[in-house]
Amino acid sequence: MPTLTLYDAVGAALAEEMRRDDRVLAFGEGIATKRRELVEEFGPRRVRNTPLAEGIIAGTAVGAAGTGLRPVIDLLFAPFLCYAMDELVNSAGKLRYMSGGQFQFPLVTLVMTGSGWGVGAQHNHNLEAWFVHSPGLKVVMPATPADAKGLLKAAIRDDNPVLCFLDIGLLYQPGEVPEGDHLVPLGQAATLRDGRDVTLVSYGKTVGHCLQAADALAAQGIAAEVIDLRSLKPLDNAAILASVSRTGRLVVVHEANRLCGVGAEIAAMVAEHAFERLKAPIVRLGGPDAPVAASFPLEQATVPQPEAIAAAAATLCRG
Repeated sequence: MPTLTLYDAVGAALAEEMRRDDRVLAFGEGIATKRRELVEEFGPRRVRNTPLAEGIIAGTAVGAAGTGLRPVIDLLFAPFLCYAMDELVNSAGKLRYMSGGQFQFPLVTLVMTGSGWGVGAQHNHNLEAWFVHSPGLKVVMPATPADAKGLLKAAIRDDNPVLCFLDIGLLYQPGEVPEGDHLVPLGQAATLRDGRDVTLVSYGKTVGHCLQAADALAAQGIAAEVIDLRSLKPLDNAAILASVSRTGRLVVVHEANRLCGVGAEIAAMVAEHAFERLKAPIVRLGGPDAPVAASFPLEQATVPQPEAIAAAAATLCRG
């Protein structure tokens, strides 16, 4: 298999889907500049830059999707989604339902999120839980180049609006990516490591942190199971419940604000459906309820690190 960065895997997915379906087009903030190879292959009618006007970009995509096209829009940084909330939440997410299923809105929104570049609070804010909470929208966040390609291809083919959050800290990390028509179904988590003592559930860059924590725990005789959610909505509840039923312990980890985050939903779901299988309280590790600093060391301090994850899991197993 070829080795690609997550950024290049996204480009490969776009190119393959644009070749497969001439209804797919891509536009947004700098996309034609960043991905010149797409412009050269598909022309400026299907790949184009836009003004820095997120609401107009998203509104155009909703209209295009409603008339039979399959747009992919690039809004750069996740906080810029604030300017497109009405178009994505009130229009894209609701109009299929409000039309009684007469219309479909197959559009994908790409945004970068998370720490790693020191871009400051107005560019670094993990907002994925907002959109998980919004009816009619689907949300994915890949942790590997292979999943970035597979999830994006599946999202483009989906007849509903999908938000694809790309972790800045992972954007240029390489990984093996299958060639050809590689799809990752939305709503299907991946178990990256089997274990019997504790379940570590995460997504984005903290998946790697969980894998490092699992290595440290193994040295202490603790076998941790690691689950990469990949898809936040739909959420693979079955995979989480099956793992927790085996291990009896759960640590949920994400970079986003811990307060009302995806981890809170997972903790509630497990408490409702597998309480009798729990051997210890559920632990959630997440970012603080504070804007993120531009300072790289301070930015990294907001992200749950492998040492903290391993310590939390070890405490559960020995408590």
